[in-house]
Amino acid sequence: MRPAALPLGSLLLFVLLWQLLAASGTWSETLVPPPARVWDAFVDVSTIHDGIRGYNGTTLVEHLGISLRRIAFGAGIGVVAGVVFGLLMGTVGWVRSLFEPWITFLRTLPPLAYFSLLVIWLGIDEEPKVTLLAVAAFPPVAVSTTTAVAAVPKHLVEAARALGASRWAVVRDVVVPSALPETLTGVRLAVGVAYSSLVAAELVNGLPGIGGMVKDAANYNNTPVVLVGIIAIGLSGLIIDGLLLRLERVAVPWRGRA
Repeated sequence: MRPAALPLGSLLLFVLLWQLLAASGTWSETLVPPPARVWDAFVDVSTIHDGIRGYNGTTLVEHLGISLRRIAFGAGIGVVAGVVFGLLMGTVGWVRSLFEPWITFLRTLPPLAYFSLLVIWLGIDEEPKVTLLAVAAFPPVAVSTTTAVAAVPKHLVEAARALGASRWAVVRDVVVPSALPETLTGVRLAVGVAYSSLVAAELVNGLPGIGGMVKDAANYNNTPVVLVGIIAIGLSGLIIDGLLLRLERVAVPWRGRA
């Protein structure tokens, strides 16, 4: 029971310390609201109360669902493009020399650095949000796939060619299976980067959306709703990362074994 008891115990300890800090009066409730107020805010944004539906006419589940849909589209585009570019850069030397500096340049940019430019180019609807998430998710997958492809054992490739395999067959049957573990790690990193860019993606016209809800609540110093949104993003991120980890274990059961 230790794997379940340790996280639960740490959670209870955190809530206890949070309650003690809020009750100490060191900071006002606007800055550090007690857990009970955050729970009340969670109930309010999740239900219909006093004739008001959730937050800004949308419940918490609906806010989160809209944001997850944006992440699915944006991160999905970034992951697919990253895998394709990674395979090309790992197998074709001149392609890597041409694109690797640009991908490194893109990887070092914080999302807010180019989000305003995307808004100017694409408007304030869904396009800049999805594009931002795609651009944020693209570099980790491209870099991890390129590194994994370049690290494929040469003797496996040479053996496949000696047996008469075509170039496509070598990529399909040797390169892709060998690079798959590191590629899936890059996918997990890409989804994490997309999540960390969520609030930035929903800075403009982000309602409905969980990041837009957090930003709007912060404008009015509504700290409990801000904390509810942050907790919702974190918990959903943990669940998705767990699902991706499970997918990795199913897809590459040989990882970590001699």
